[in-house]
Amino acid sequence: MKKVLTLALAALLSLAAGAQTALKKVYDETIDPMAQIDEAVAKASAGGKFVVCQVGGNWCPWCLRFADFITKDTAVSRVIDENFVYIHVNYNPRKREGEEKARQAAALMKRLNSPGRFGFPVFVVLDEKGRVLHTQDSSFLEEGEGYSQEKVLRFFRGWTPEAVRADL
Repeated sequence: MKKVLTLALAALLSLAAGAQTALKKVYDETIDPMAQIDEAVAKASAGGKFVVCQVGGNWCPWCLRFADFITKDTAVSRVIDENFVYIHVNYNPRKREGEEKARQAAALMKRLNSPGRFGFPVFVVLDEKGRVLHTQDSSFLEEGEGYSQEKVLRFFRGWTPEAVRADL
């Protein structure tokens, strides 16, 4: 009986620990991603910013880790807030979601120049007119079980409106 109670207690503690480390879901699976992008582009255009689409989903642990990382890292969040309209664009690669969802997913990938080939999350930088400027493979931003502040800042700073226009 002692063994059963000990195992039960261990299982409960394990569940409690897992609940504390669960990451917040940031992708709204109910909205039309095309409309979401259009709205972000309009907002970016009005504010002199670019758009960053973090494409992925709540099914992707690395997507949620990145969302958590940029929320907690003040240097990164400051660069994002000053230069970008940042959106989490839900993409569901599962084919069993139905024909309409499959068409929507295909249209999304076409609009963003097929970024899924890099895995998820993948970041697509759009200019103020909605044109794709850059697609960033997130694996180059990783460090250990998370992300490197130095690499992430280098990515974002390299694609600010000011940095891009300086090259023109």
